[in-house]
Amino acid sequence: TVGSFVIIDLTAATTNALNGALLAQRPDYYRGRQWTVVGIIILAIFGGIGGGVSRDVLLNKIPSAFTNPLYLILCILAGIVGMLISFKGGQKFRETFYQFMTAFSLPWYAVIGVGAALSAGLPDIGAVAIGVVGPTAGRFLIDVTAEKSAKQFVRGEWFVGTAVLTSIVYLILFKYLALTVWPATLIAFAVGFIFRVAAIWFAWEEPLPRGVPTNVRGEVEKRESLKEKMQPDWEPKYD
Repeated sequence: TVGSFVIIDLTAATTNALNGALLAQRPDYYRGRQWTVVGIIILAIFGGIGGGVSRDVLLNKIPSAFTNPLYLILCILAGIVGMLISFKGGQKFRETFYQFMTAFSLPWYAVIGVGAALSAGLPDIGAVAIGVVGPTAGRFLIDVTAEKSAKQFVRGEWFVGTAVLTSIVYLILFKYLALTVWPATLIAFAVGFIFRVAAIWFAWEEPLPRGVPTNVRGEVEKRESLKEKMQPDWEPKYD
């Protein structure tokens, strides 16, 4: 079953936890808040297990993050590592090479969520919704805590879209084409991973609503692509 992929799940949780710790120290997240050591570790835990816990609670299950101590242990260690990485180097690392790891965890949690929802007997649209909650709720908790607009609702490289795409692909393969768990998981994961990497590599973004005047919407600045960030002379810039 998908639930037996514990090592991959732990890897994804640790990846998200390290991302959460580095994100908390980004200038626009840290400025004016002065996170403590404990605070950054908690944000790392939010990033690592927030989505999985939210998913399991919605499915009326005891979260696996609380039954297997490795989840919390690895998230705490990832938070500590995130604080030990140099400030400048940590932000450049997070915005470049580490984007590939975060692109790995997003579709993985989407597949896990849909599989768990189908096992619980949820209808298709409910299963897809759970598939979106798993990979995105952790970032929501971090953004809300930092008093930032949650990433799900603002311009970004198809953050929610990747989760939706992966969830639908898995749903079709597993439920309607009757593939077993392993091939359905691997194919759906590959589709989501490739789409997410392409979105951040080329800076593909969700469309904004039409008809909103510029004086209301503000100027829409071009987002830097991962391709541009991978250049040796690139330096992160934050407001």
